[in-house]
Amino acid sequence: MNVKLRSLMARPEMAALAIFLVLVVLFSFVNARFFTTGNMTVYLQPIPELAIVAIGMTILIIAGEFDLSVGSVFGLSPMVTVLLMQAGWPVAAAILIGLLVAAAIGVANGLMTLRLKIPSFIATLGMLFMARSMAVVLAGGFPPIFPRELDVSWLVGRLDLGIVTPRASLLYMIAIALALGFVLRRMDFGHWIYATGGQPQAARDMGIKTDRVKMACFVLCATLAGFAGIIQSFRVKVIVPNLGTGLEMQAIAAAVIGGVALTGGVGSILGAIVGTLLIAVIENILVLSGVNANWFMFAVGAMIVIAVVLNTQTRLKAESMKGA
Repeated sequence: MNVKLRSLMARPEMAALAIFLVLVVLFSFVNARFFTTGNMTVYLQPIPELAIVAIGMTILIIAGEFDLSVGSVFGLSPMVTVLLMQAGWPVAAAILIGLLVAAAIGVANGLMTLRLKIPSFIATLGMLFMARSMAVVLAGGFPPIFPRELDVSWLVGRLDLGIVTPRASLLYMIAIALALGFVLRRMDFGHWIYATGGQPQAARDMGIKTDRVKMACFVLCATLAGFAGIIQSFRVKVIVPNLGTGLEMQAIAAAVIGGVALTGGVGSILGAIVGTLLIAVIENILVLSGVNANWFMFAVGAMIVIAVVLNTQTRLKAESMKGA
């Protein structure tokens, strides 16, 4: 029993999960509207987009790198997709090209970081501006009109679950989380990602091609950001060049709150999901409470600090239990 408790306490997402559960339980007593069907539907609506980006960011950070360009890729990929659809391209082909553009940006980020030896923070900061500029140029000053007649129910249609009616995109998020969670925990490539971020020299000594691992993570992170942007543009049926502005900070916040270590080698897909849920519930609580929306970023910052402190303390407690 002691071993199981120690193992549970050592998991990086436990602090965020504890905070999330406490907030949900407490606020459900404070505000009767919290657990209503309407509010739960509103609460779940934006979660898939942020969670998908946070998952990609988490995997990249575990590998020891960053990507500050995900917010711009989030806006550029759907811009390309919608413009191609306007030009008469089939929806599937337009989405594929949009995702390939996102993947190409991931390759560019990887090449700048791994071949030119530019720190990923700087390389992707530059790409943040370049990708955003490309979205503005493609828009030509007049954002394209989303095809209103387009059937997008297969991606963002409502799911009638009786109690709540979330978007179909929630299923895509769950599928991505399960697939990548399996890769991280059960497959050799997942172990290579942890080794690359946590013990890079030891990983290289073991014959792991760490640069290839990181390149794959850069491409995955950018592609997921592009896919999330397509989901949001299809959901709101509007595409503007500034779509996703500031999203990179929320994705990093969700990853950190979920227990990822910025030094690499520590983190989980579940942590990214929990971090996203926590950020969303904080925003929902502020809205229902009538608090000034400008306090949202303050609350997120506070959650980052609290989650990191709790993670550190529970990990130290788990280690002390092991020593005892």
